[in-house]
Amino acid sequence: VVGDKNMLSAKDWEESVEKLCTGYEKALKIGEEIGLQVFFGWEYTRYPLSGTDFLTYGLNASWLAEHPEISEMRLPEYLDFIRNNGGFVSHAHPYREAAYIEMIRLLPSKVDATEVLNANRTEFENDRAAEFAQNYSLFYTYGTDNHLGFDQKKLAGMVFDRKLNNINDFITAVKEGKAELFCRNA
Repeated sequence: VVGDKNMLSAKDWEESVEKLCTGYEKALKIGEEIGLQVFFGWEYTRYPLSGTDFLTYGLNASWLAEHPEISEMRLPEYLDFIRNNGGFVSHAHPYREAAYIEMIRLLPSKVDATEVLNANRTEFENDRAAEFAQNYSLFYTYGTDNHLGFDQKKLAGMVFDRKLNNINDFITAVKEGKAELFCRNA
């Protein structure tokens, strides 16, 4: 699943959605050429809560284009709105610490899953994320959060025991616990 970082702005919603979809469209084309399935999603961050990121799955670009109001929603309202509209939300790297992150924010009743392993996070941060998911009976996701392209040193993601046909198959497989972790150094 390609989930580009949220660049959504109420100023020019249509342009923002187009920019958000660019990475997905490029990956989809390459995926078709090499036989890799690529599904749409996005990573939502709401200023001033930088660092509190949510992977959003199950809703397509058309749906996103039709809902500019999400750019103005408070975080809990956004999460409820997405889930009430059939979306699936995973809290990305919930225990990430960085200078620009004022505090760690956890919203277990507002999400479906937690990214329990992120290739760019420390073992301590990933272990806390796994404990969080287990304590709140949240589904597990895994990812890389690649902002470096080919310079990325460590990769992580999900492997499934069957071919997934669409994003809903992905969500179902995650809910069934069928996602296996892959993690390797590049």
